[in-house]
Amino acid sequence: MRVRFHGAAGEVTGSCHEVEAGGHRLLLDCGMIQGSREQERRNLEPFPFAVDGLDAVVLSHAHIDHCGRLPLLVARGYRGPIWAQKATADLLPIMLLDAASLAEADAARFNREARDGRSDHRPLFDRDDVEATIRQLRAIAYDEATEILPGVVLTLRDAGHILGSASVELRAQEDGHERVLVFSGDIGPRGTPILRDPAPVPRADLVLLESTYGDRRHRDRAATVAEIGGILEDAWRDQGNVLIPAFAVGRSQELLYWFARHWDEWKLARWKIFVDSPMAAKVTGVYAKHADLFDEAAKRTWRDRPEPFRLPNLRLTVDQAQSRGINGVRGGAIIIAGSGMCNGGRIRHHLRHNLGHAQTRLIFPGYQAEGTLGRRLVDGADAVMLMGERVPVRAHVHTVGGLSAHADRDGLAEWYGRIDGAPPVVLVHGEDRARTAFARTLQERFGSDVTLARPGLTTDVL
Repeated sequence: MRVRFHGAAGEVTGSCHEVEAGGHRLLLDCGMIQGSREQERRNLEPFPFAVDGLDAVVLSHAHIDHCGRLPLLVARGYRGPIWAQKATADLLPIMLLDAASLAEADAARFNREARDGRSDHRPLFDRDDVEATIRQLRAIAYDEATEILPGVVLTLRDAGHILGSASVELRAQEDGHERVLVFSGDIGPRGTPILRDPAPVPRADLVLLESTYGDRRHRDRAATVAEIGGILEDAWRDQGNVLIPAFAVGRSQELLYWFARHWDEWKLARWKIFVDSPMAAKVTGVYAKHADLFDEAAKRTWRDRPEPFRLPNLRLTVDQAQSRGINGVRGGAIIIAGSGMCNGGRIRHHLRHNLGHAQTRLIFPGYQAEGTLGRRLVDGADAVMLMGERVPVRAHVHTVGGLSAHADRDGLAEWYGRIDGAPPVVLVHGEDRARTAFARTLQERFGSDVTLARPGLTTDVL
């Protein structure tokens, strides 16, 4: 068994790892590279492996940085199965069709704005590529050992990151010995609302472990939730709007959950609450379909409080006219919109109309990658470019990292520490500062053999 690293090896997007096992070749994730324009151009490059030589793809979850290049893989000749947890299989068409729509719109705008008027810029993939990809999906449940190739057995375990997120366990018989490779996927914090805690993996010969927040501890979640309540109160006092760039999968649903839990305390009935994302509206429907995956606290909330996805003053805006109408609300609106890193989507229009007002509160509840508009705002930019216009930043900007869907240093170490025998680790899905710090943590706590993945690195599973 052998692993080659192609993506999320020194960065947090573009997850992609190639595995040789039992005489077969498969791919763990095929994610999109996100960030600056220069970084995103790398998505157009040829895959660093023979696409037609792949026998299977295993998907950890439905975030675009883990699944976003699957249609490109199919368009370039992949014809095999794509294995995913059942909820992930339901989320995937929503995510990929949205990505295709954005790519087509970007290509059309690029062609309109081309100086020579003769550009033939094409999207990374289109809706037909997505439809072909969905036909290759194979859905399985958590903890259901499945032989996906002769001699190769896949088990998905709940990773607690988003609905359907999984840690991947691959077992293969080679030379009379069983080799076990474990890929963490993205691990969620214990106690995350709605979702169950990450499930343990009993044993492994090698662990590919995410390290997004390997250099820090998250703020206590209860303190973060209390901070949100304070921000809402300040915004109401100043008669301003609250903007929350949020990922359509996970973060948007969690925010609605907290609104339901604190409905009376935060006096939320006085607000207009918008989820301005057609994708988030569809994703919320998938969450409702898979309520059997919720934790016990979430099930009680659905019983005893205003149902989070049906708050009485919640408006799920779908078409662009409804979205534009929100910009006429000068105060008293909570606007949850994508994208989570502000690199695209409807949040950019709301930023354009609200960033220049000191009454506005801008809440970042998730990670902002290098090169994104969200990162520039978090880092204190005085002004930003939006739709060709220089917009001053007078809004109050708040980062509330305690809502992260990623486990912090201690959470990652705790998950790893439950694997028998402290097996060798390769750190993926993290910037170098976080990975280097987390490597020291694992070495000091467990005496682990730790490697930092780099593109092109090959590691044997011994």
